[in-house]
Amino acid sequence: MSTEDAVVLEPTGQADAAVIWMHGLGADGNDFVPIVPMLGLPSDHRVRFIFPHAPVRPVTLNGGMPMRAWYDIKSLTVEGREDAEGIAESARRVDGLIAEQRDAGIDTGRIVIAGFSQGGAVALHTALAYPLPLAGLLALSTYLPLQDRLDTHRHAANQALPILMMHGDFDAVVVPEFGTRSRDRLQAAGYAVEWKHYPMEHQVCPQQITDIGRWLIERLPSA
Repeated sequence: MSTEDAVVLEPTGQADAAVIWMHGLGADGNDFVPIVPMLGLPSDHRVRFIFPHAPVRPVTLNGGMPMRAWYDIKSLTVEGREDAEGIAESARRVDGLIAEQRDAGIDTGRIVIAGFSQGGAVALHTALAYPLPLAGLLALSTYLPLQDRLDTHRHAANQALPILMMHGDFDAVVVPEFGTRSRDRLQAAGYAVEWKHYPMEHQVCPQQITDIGRWLIERLPSA
């Protein structure tokens, strides 16, 4: 069902797991909804998919035009993407969504945090600092924001968090170097990062969707 704040896809049975999936700059929560039936999940899966809408805010990179954005971007450089206040605000929003799922009876060990591009940066920032173990972190065509703060920002509860990072070899929006640099920073901090790359631009492709589905089945096996 659709709400003002998110698009929520319920399983046929009572949900016992959840995926919270953030969209990219300028899109909305509907962006990744069509992917769910393509993931190849078991027909009796119990996973609730939550696709929140980012707030509408002015984005400096786009001439101050208001659009859905998790935080401001001043330029496509690393420094131009470091809106610490906006990132923290969006992380609190995701924390609230996790809390809602916990209140609904879903353990954090059955919750995956996911995101594409700007939404992926928020997913990384949120999941690494979360104080209870999560099921997994899916980071698509994205980068680790505020890397210099990682050592003080992260929480030991998710040191063993399964992380899957995926990137396009021809991505001109978030260049592959941003992704590999983030992967290397996480690995240097002791995280087990699985890295996959595809011959694509700033997008998703069929093989990637299949790989995501397999990974989700491993992270959120049916009870």
